[in-house]
Amino acid sequence: MTNFLLYLVVSLGLLFVGLFLMEITTKVKEFPLMAKGNKAASYVLGGRLLGLAIVLYSTAANSISLSDMALWGAIGIVAQIVVFYLAEWLTPRFNVSQSIEEDNQAVGLFLMLLSVSIGIVIAGCLTY
Repeated sequence: MTNFLLYLVVSLGLLFVGLFLMEITTKVKEFPLMAKGNKAASYVLGGRLLGLAIVLYSTAANSISLSDMALWGAIGIVAQIVVFYLAEWLTPRFNVSQSIEEDNQAVGLFLMLLSVSIGIVIAGCLTY
């Protein structure tokens, strides 16, 4: 029971840290936009949260210790952030930040699914 609680606390802590880091490192601030009813921002934020959760699930399931899980969880968070910037760079047809701020739900949905997809790929890479 103690191990479960430790892993849960560390995983949830990493989840919130990852979400916070994504919020402060990206141009678009989803929380204020969501408060105004911006659905695209909620899709993006929800996708990031789910993508991170998938990564952290894999680290918890495959780690050999709590510190191993925390280390690989942190690596997974950084990978999610880096890949988001790559995705924005690779989509020259539209400005991702502007599209989210304008509540372009197609872009929001695309970014949500991209975050989940990347989370699955990263989670697979974290198995050993």
